Amino acid sequence: MSSIIRYNPLVLETFRKAFETHKDVTGLIVHSDQGYQYTSHAYHDMLPQVGVQISMSRRGNCYDNASIESFFSHLKVEALYPYDIRSIDEAQRRIEEYIRFYNEDRAQRKLNKLTPVEYRNQLVS
Repeated sequence: MSSIIRYNPLVLETFRKAFETHKDVTGLIVHSDQGYQYTSHAYHDMLPQVGVQISMSRRGNCYDNASIESFFSHLKVEALYPYDIRSIDEAQRRIEEYIRFYNEDRAQRKLNKLTPVEYRNQLVS
């Protein structure tokens, strides 16, 4: 089975489940690379129907995804690799805890030693 057939339904189903949990996603911006699943008609039809704006990296420009790649690197090194994770539930719990920690407690040099939440609040005030 080709990866195209496997991954497109996985991506679409992940978004469907997220939209069931979070009913109002109007204004949400979803940024991705130009992989098949993100350039498919099904993807481009589904997201705008619920008010999501699609953002995509420019072809051949790795810097467009630098922020999220950095986050995933920190997530793996700080919250996953040091632990012997034995279940999906445990992995999900650790990821959710880390996202909260990253946004609310983890000060970042590039944000003038503020957390992302503090930095956003400072911008809007």
